[in-house]
Amino acid sequence: MTKLRFVLATAVLAAALGAISWLTLAAGPAKGSGLGPPPVSDDTQDMLATINADRIQQTIATLVGFGTRHTLSAQDDPNRGIGAATNWAYDQLQQIAATSGGRMTVAKDSFIQPVSPRVPVPTPITNVIATLQGTQPESANRVYVISAHLDSRVTDVLNFTSDAPGADDDGSGVAAVLELARVMATHQFDATIKFALFAGEEQGLYGSAHFAAELKAAGTNVAGMFSNDIIGSSLGENGIRDKHEVRLFAESPPTSETASQTAIRQAFGGENDSNSRELARFVLDSARAAAPNMKVWLIYRRDRILRASDHVSFLQQGYPAARFTEPNEDYRHEHQDVRVENGVQFGDLEQFLDYHYIRDVARVNGAALALLADGPAAPRGVTLEATSLSPDTTLHWQANTEPDLAGYEIVYRDTTAPEWEHVIPVGTVTHYKIDGLTEDNFLFGVRAVDTDGNRSVVSFALPG
Repeated sequence: MTKLRFVLATAVLAAALGAISWLTLAAGPAKGSGLGPPPVSDDTQDMLATINADRIQQTIATLVGFGTRHTLSAQDDPNRGIGAATNWAYDQLQQIAATSGGRMTVAKDSFIQPVSPRVPVPTPITNVIATLQGTQPESANRVYVISAHLDSRVTDVLNFTSDAPGADDDGSGVAAVLELARVMATHQFDATIKFALFAGEEQGLYGSAHFAAELKAAGTNVAGMFSNDIIGSSLGENGIRDKHEVRLFAESPPTSETASQTAIRQAFGGENDSNSRELARFVLDSARAAAPNMKVWLIYRRDRILRASDHVSFLQQGYPAARFTEPNEDYRHEHQDVRVENGVQFGDLEQFLDYHYIRDVARVNGAALALLADGPAAPRGVTLEATSLSPDTTLHWQANTEPDLAGYEIVYRDTTAPEWEHVIPVGTVTHYKIDGLTEDNFLFGVRAVDTDGNRSVVSFALPG
C-alpha cells in the first residue's frame, strides 16, 4: 500500500508539473511589469483641494436666477435670458483671468445660426471661451478643452418664455468649469487649456459645432476634450444614491473613421482603442491617483442612448473627446416644465442637487487636466512591424520634442482586457523589439514619460 501510494503521488505530481509547464509556455515569456499609478505633485493635490462646493452652489443659484437660458430667449435683457447669463459668465471669467498673471484670456465666440431644426429664425449664438496659455514652448500648441453648456430648456424645446432653471442640465457643468478655471488660473501648465461655455446645445449642439469647426480649420491640435453635462445629482430616479461614481462616455470606433481606417481595424483589431478610449483610460488612472474617493465608470458608448452632448461636435472633427455625467439620472428633473404632478415635483431645480458631488466630479476633471497638461504629448506615428510573420514584436514611433522628455514606455494587454496591464520602460529610443512576445496575441501601445514621471496618453500601435 505504501509503494502504491508513492506511485500514485508521483504520477499526480508529474501531471501537475506538466500542467504548470504547459501553462507557462502558453502564457509566453514574462515581459515587463504591472502598471502603477501616475505621480501627482503636491501642487496639483493642493489645487484640487481648493475646489469649493459653496462657490459651486453660488454659481448655480446665479444661473437659475436668470429665469431661462434658452438659446431663443432674450439677448439684451440685463436680468433674464441667455444674453444676461452669457454676459455674467464672461464677466466671471474676466475676473478669474485677472489672477493669472496674463496667461489667461477670455473671448466671446459669436455667430448667427441660420434657420434650422429647433431654430425657427436666424439667431445669435455666443460661446464664452477662456484660454489658459501653456508655458512650455514645445507644448503650448497642444490644447485641452473642458466644457459645459450655458443654455437650458423645458419640455417643449421651442418654448423660450417659460422658466427653465437648468440647475443640473447644465448649471452643474457650468459651475464645475468656472470653478476649475478659478483654481487653475494661478498655476502654470506646459500645454494650453481652454475652458468653454457653449450655447445652442439643446437646439442641436450648434455652439460647440461652430467652435470645433473653427479649431479644426485653424489646425489646432486638440489632444483631448471633456464635456461636463448633467453632473449635479447623486440620487437617481431609480432610488439609488451614489456619491462616489461618475460616468465617462467614450466612443470606439471613431465617429470620423475613414474607409481605410475601418479596413485596418477589421484586419488588425483595435475596436476598443480609439483615441477617445485611450484618453478615457488616462482619466481612470489620474482619478485613482488624485481623486481616489471617486470611481470613474467608463461606458463604451459615444453617449447615452438617444442623447448627445458637446463632445460629439469634437468627435465629428476627429478630436478625442468624452462626456462626464452622473451615474443615475432622474428624468423628472431634465427637460421638464416646472410643475407638481400627482404629488411629484418636476423640473430641473436646485433642490435636487448635491454640491459636494459636483465638487468631486470637478476634482476628477481637474486631476485629468492637470496631468494631461503637465505631461508630454502622446507619441506620434506608433506602428507595429507587420510585413512578415514573427514570434517577436517590433514597434516604431516618432521622437517627442519636449525638452524634459525622459523616455518612453511600451504598454500591452490581453486582447480582452479593458485596461493596459503591462509596461516595459525602453528609454529614449524610437523603436524596440520585444523578443518572444507575438503581436498576434496582445494589443500594444507607447506612451512618453518626462523627467518628473508624468506620462502621456497611450498611442495605440497600428500596423506599419
